[in-house]
Amino acid sequence: MAMWTEGWRSRFQAAAETRFDVLIIGGGITGAGIALEAARAGLRVALVEQNDFASGTSSWSSKLVHGGLRYLASGDWRLTRESVHERQRLMRDLPGLVEPLDFMLPVYAHDKPGRAALGAALGLYDLMAGKRYSHYMTPATFGMHMPYLDRTDLKGGFVYRDAVTDDVGLTLRVLIEAAAHGALAANYLRADELIFDHDTVAGARVTDRETGAAFDIRAASVINATGPWSDALRERVDGRPQLRPLRGSHFVFPFYALPVARAVTLFHPDDRRPLFAIPWQGATVFGTTDLDHEQPMDEPPRMSADESDYLIAAARHYFPSRDLCAADAFSAFAGVRPVVRGEPGASASEESRESAIDVEKGLITVTGGKLTTFRVTAHDVLERVGQALGRRFTRNTAAPIIHAGTTAAGRGVRHGPAYAAMPAVADDATRLGTTDYCLRELRFALVHEAVAHLDDLMLRRTRAGLLLCKGGLQQLPQIEPLVRDALGWDSARWDREVERYLAHWQAVHAPA
Repeated sequence: MAMWTEGWRSRFQAAAETRFDVLIIGGGITGAGIALEAARAGLRVALVEQNDFASGTSSWSSKLVHGGLRYLASGDWRLTRESVHERQRLMRDLPGLVEPLDFMLPVYAHDKPGRAALGAALGLYDLMAGKRYSHYMTPATFGMHMPYLDRTDLKGGFVYRDAVTDDVGLTLRVLIEAAAHGALAANYLRADELIFDHDTVAGARVTDRETGAAFDIRAASVINATGPWSDALRERVDGRPQLRPLRGSHFVFPFYALPVARAVTLFHPDDRRPLFAIPWQGATVFGTTDLDHEQPMDEPPRMSADESDYLIAAARHYFPSRDLCAADAFSAFAGVRPVVRGEPGASASEESRESAIDVEKGLITVTGGKLTTFRVTAHDVLERVGQALGRRFTRNTAAPIIHAGTTAAGRGVRHGPAYAAMPAVADDATRLGTTDYCLRELRFALVHEAVAHLDDLMLRRTRAGLLLCKGGLQQLPQIEPLVRDALGWDSARWDREVERYLAHWQAVHAPA
């Protein structure tokens, strides 16, 4: 199926009556990337996600497609080089979805690392990219570009380049491309049990959480791409826990509260951990933390009071004239990184972001990794699939993420070719509140992008719930007729969805 159009759930269940080559459990960027590469290789692919697509780690990142400048300090040059190369490729292949972003890096008196060390690291960073992006600015010039930054003992600073994206948009676009190559993908389809042939995993018993239907999906190769939940699935093949779930939390401030025209990299005044202030979709994302996630995994991650205090302390230190507090933010969000546990005693920030692949009783589990390097991870997994199937696949690193001829200008890059083909309506260009989302995008998402609940639309197909006051409460009457018409909801269903969404937003995303 090319898109998730009307009746797609029943078509997915019908298709599951025949055996797949690959079943992927997990619908984040890792699973989406594997689905795309496997489908491109000519395999029959099914992907299932227990909640909404990208609703786990892949919706709550720092929104960066980056090389990982800080990995150079830990000596992880290979990961940095790989990430820089993938960053360049994504900027080339997905203009409008992965966009270049210049970062300011201030240098203060007595800072460590100092100007010389930072300059050397950035020179190497540029060398890996094959382009010279970074340069140094005097204090006066630096201050002109970052007028609200504290200038006490400011010695100047660097400018360097990374990239920014909408992490959910990237995941969905990869899934759309995978579907164009024949892959099938379903959200709200929970894998309840693994199916075994003798002692080898051969599929999964799944339940459609929207319809209640339960059925088997059999496959020659089964991939566990469930991120922070991967240890729980590995328990079913007697795998030993290997994850160290780490939480990263962020604030989303209105641009007027924290106006940064360029992104800025900072070091927390207490522990020197890197932080970012990033212009994103008309607002400013400020984060991130990095600490062990001890909340139950069946609960949505949320920013703790200590994390809030930690971030606000840094914001006040570097932007004293803004006098920021948590209540100034539109929203907060937190995500859990599925990091593979390293040496005993390592701090959260010292843990490697390398991916790891394990095969246990035929179940291929992929953990760790980064948003930026999702395609490298997908190729690595495909090699393991080839070993399981007795086939060899060519690693085509030159192939674009999006097939030639399928991109379109503007929003079509994000939504795929069907977006431009959708019939025009008079109010298509009307914006949702103060966001850049137009009603045409909402209509398209409702019809073509597997929206099942209001929070899917407000927090993932759009990010309006993060970018508007109180999660977009005032804008809900504006979109009610669109949603009810597209999804066939009556007024009672709409009221239940609004109550569910606002309760979730208040519990998980309210900033204070």
